[in-house]
Amino acid sequence: MAPTTLPEQLVRTCRFTRGVPERFTVSPDGSTVLFLRGRTGDDPATCLWALDVGSGRERLLADPVRLLSVGPSPRSAAIEAYGTDAATRVVAFALAGGLWRLDTGKGEPRRLPALGPVADPRPDPTGRRIAYVSHGALRVTEADGAGDRAVAEPDAPDVEFGTAVHTGTTSLDGARGHWWSPDGGRLLAARTDFTDVRPWPTTDQAGPPETRTALAGTPNPDVTLWLTGLDGPRTPVDWDRTAFEYVVGAGWDAHGPWALVQSRDQRTVRFLGIHPADGRTTVLDEQRDAAWVQLVPGLPVRTGSGALLAHRDLRGTRHLTLDGTPVTPKGLQLRTVLGTDGDEVLFTACDDPTETHLWSHSPKSGLRKLSSGPGVHSGAARGGTLVRVTRDAERPGGRTEALRAGARTVAVLSYAEHPVVDVHARRLVLGPRALHARLHFPSWHRPGDGPLPVLVDSYGGAGLQRVTAELDSRVLLSQWFAEQGFAVLTTDGRGTPGRGPDWEREVHGDLFGPVLDDQVIALHEAAGRHPDLDLGRVAFRGWSFGGALAALAVLRRPDVFHAAVAGAGVADQRLYAAHWRERFLGHPDAFPGRYDACDLLLDAPRLARPLLLIHGLTDTNVPPVNTLRLSEVLRAAGRPHELLLLPGIGHQPIGSALTGELLDRQVRFLRRHLDVGPTPTGERTGDSS
Repeated sequence: MAPTTLPEQLVRTCRFTRGVPERFTVSPDGSTVLFLRGRTGDDPATCLWALDVGSGRERLLADPVRLLSVGPSPRSAAIEAYGTDAATRVVAFALAGGLWRLDTGKGEPRRLPALGPVADPRPDPTGRRIAYVSHGALRVTEADGAGDRAVAEPDAPDVEFGTAVHTGTTSLDGARGHWWSPDGGRLLAARTDFTDVRPWPTTDQAGPPETRTALAGTPNPDVTLWLTGLDGPRTPVDWDRTAFEYVVGAGWDAHGPWALVQSRDQRTVRFLGIHPADGRTTVLDEQRDAAWVQLVPGLPVRTGSGALLAHRDLRGTRHLTLDGTPVTPKGLQLRTVLGTDGDEVLFTACDDPTETHLWSHSPKSGLRKLSSGPGVHSGAARGGTLVRVTRDAERPGGRTEALRAGARTVAVLSYAEHPVVDVHARRLVLGPRALHARLHFPSWHRPGDGPLPVLVDSYGGAGLQRVTAELDSRVLLSQWFAEQGFAVLTTDGRGTPGRGPDWEREVHGDLFGPVLDDQVIALHEAAGRHPDLDLGRVAFRGWSFGGALAALAVLRRPDVFHAAVAGAGVADQRLYAAHWRERFLGHPDAFPGRYDACDLLLDAPRLARPLLLIHGLTDTNVPPVNTLRLSEVLRAAGRPHELLLLPGIGHQPIGSALTGELLDRQVRFLRRHLDVGPTPTGERTGDSS
C-alpha cells in the first residue's frame, strides 16, 4: 500500500536513497559500468549490477536476497560497497559478515571460506588475491578462497591493522587502511593504536557507544604505515610523526606508494613519496595556511605520466593544479576530484554555489565542461565512457546516463519513489553578503491570507550546503513543515561550502558568531520582501551543527527567535571529534577562549524561550552527553525546557521507525509555542497532494 504521508515515505525509502544507482565503476575499455541499486524505491537489499554500454542492457550480478536465501531476514541485507581488480573482472564484497567473490563475465557470486566478520575487501590489481580486514587483522586470501592468512595481526589489545580513521577525508569510498601494489605482490597497510584514546564521557542515561573517536584536546589514535609482503616481514614507513600525526590519505599507484600527512594544527599538509624498498619518504608537495589547509576529496593523485594533481587556494578561489600550476580559472571553485584516466582528470567545480558541474582536464584537450543545466552533477569516467549523474529539482536521486562518443546515450534506471509532497519554495539571494536561501510556503497559502509564523530550518555549518539545485529529503522535510502552517526559511551563511576558501574561513576561531548573524540578516531580509512573514513568531529548528545553532539562537537572540528545536547538537565544543573541531577552533589548551565563546553550557542559564532538546542515545557522531549536560545545566538554573531522548537511535533518526512520532512531537511543540492554529485543511500533520 502506497504511503499517504511524507514521514511514512521517509521510513520506507530510507530518506529517498533506495532504488537510486550509485558507486559506479567503469571498465578500462569503457564497455561496462558496475553499480549498486535496489530493485525498487523501498528495497533495502541493494544489489550489484552491470550495464552494457553498447546495448543498454542491465545484468544483475549479485542479489543479497538470493545469496542469503537460507538464514534470517535476508531482505534486510545489502551490498554496501565493493572492490574490483584493475580490469573490473574480479569483484569482492562483504555480505552478512562473509567474503564474496564473483567474476563479472560469468557465474554466480561465491562465498569464500574467510575469517569473518569481513570488512573492506579489496582484490589486488591483477585479480589473483583479495585483502580484507577481520578482528583487527589484515588478511589475504587467494581469489579462489585458498591460502587465507593474516599478513598483519594486532600486537596489542587496542591495535587494528588495515584501518585508518582519517583517510575518509580524502578518499572517495570511505576511510581505508590498506592499499595494493600494482603487481599485487605487496601491501601498504595502516596500523592504528587506540590505546591512548580516552573513552567518551557518559551518564547513566547514555551508555558508552562503541566508538573510538578522539575528542578535542585529547590524544589521537597513533597511526603508522607499513610496507608488507604477503608472507614476509613488515617495513615501517618513516616520516616526522611528531610534527605530522594525522594520516589523511595514502595509496600505491604506478609511480610508487605515497601518503598524505597533516599536522595536528592542520595548517601544514605534506604529500610524501614512499621508497618501496626501505620505507624512506620524500616530500613531493607541501601546503601551508594560516587557518587550515583544506582537504579535497580525491586529492592528491598522480596522472598516468606522473604529474601531481593537487589544489591551491589563491585570492579567493580553490584551483585544481597540475604540478603546482593552476589549470582552472579564477572564480571556479574546485569541489571534488572524481578520478583520472591516463592524463585526463574528472572533477566537480562550481561558480554558482547552488550548482555543481562536471569538468575534465587533460594537457591535450585542456579544460572542458561536461554538464549543463541546474543541478548538482557528478560521475565517473574511463575508457571513453562518461557516467553522468544529475541531481536536480525533478526527483530525489536525480538521473544517471552513460555517454560514449558515437553511441546513443544510455539511461541508468532509478527506482526512487516520487515524493507525496510538492515543493512550493522560492530561491532568494539576501543581504549585502548575497546569502543564498530558500523560502517555503504552504501549498494552500495565498498572498494576503494573513501572516505566517516563521520556522528557520538551517544547518549553517561547514561541510554541508542546504540551498542547492538538488531535491533531497531535507528539502522535502522543509516543505512538510511548511504544510503544518509555517513559512520555512533555509539559509547557507558564512562557513558553508561552495563559495571559496575565504568564505569558508570566515568561521575560523568563531564557529557561531558569523553564522548566527547571517541567519538573523537572512530572516529580516526575507521578511522585508515577503510581508506575510510574522517576525513576532519565529522558531529555529536544526540538527547536529544546526541543532547547536538552534539552541544558541534562543539563548543569544531571544529578541529574534521565540522557540527552538535542537537535535543532536554539540553543547560543549570540547566534546566533539578532535580532527574536525580543532580545524576551526584550534587546540583547546592553546585557545581556551575560543571554546568558551562557543560553549552553550555557559549561555544556558540565560534561557528565556521554549526549547526542545532531542538526542539519540546511540549517537556515535555527537556524544549524547552534550544534550544531557545542557539539560542538567538548564535544570540547575531553573530554566524550563523539554528533553526527548531516543533509545537505540543514532545521529540520524529521520528514516528510522520513530520518524513519524519524532516529527509529530516537533510540530506540536512549535505550534503550541508560536500560537499556530489549525491549517485550512484541518488540524493535522499530513501532506499535500
